[in-house]
Amino acid sequence: MIYTETEISGVWIMEPNVFADARGYFMEAYKKTEFEQKIGQVDFIQDNESSSTQGVLRGLHYQLEPYAQSKLVRVIQGEALDLAVDIRKGSPTFGKYIAVELSGENKRQLFIPKGFAHGFYVMSETVVFTYKVDNPYMPAHERGIRFDDPVIGVDWRIIQGNVVNTSEKDRQAPGLCDAEINFEYKK
Repeated sequence: MIYTETEISGVWIMEPNVFADARGYFMEAYKKTEFEQKIGQVDFIQDNESSSTQGVLRGLHYQLEPYAQSKLVRVIQGEALDLAVDIRKGSPTFGKYIAVELSGENKRQLFIPKGFAHGFYVMSETVVFTYKVDNPYMPAHERGIRFDDPVIGVDWRIIQGNVVNTSEKDRQAPGLCDAEINFEYKK
């Protein structure tokens, strides 16, 4: 596995070694000891899977402390633009984002630590995401930031004229300046 820390400290792109032949392929998607040597200890407690259709935009989502979640996300079918937005107060990269194309073909993964909002846009006909989390889903602690907030200025790479399908909850989310955030940057 190749681990590459992005320009935002704590966010990592992971690229597995894929062994392919005429029969198919094999890869290690996660190896705890290697992950902890490169990134640090994260106690993943649950694996989730979601499916979405082309044009779906989900996010930007996060959970407040003490139920904040670190996530290790990957696409097993299709292609999506995946995002992590730094929402740690006092961070030198507060409000900045990392965008990575994840696909069943490139098999990249994105590690998103606590203190980041997460979202994705489906670029293929369908997409199947799988992701590990280190805290359970707690609806009372779930929050969001508007996906088109001009302060963040995400380039979702949406082709002009394409329909964006997002939830009413995501359309009504506040901008970054008005969002409830309880994360502090720690050096």
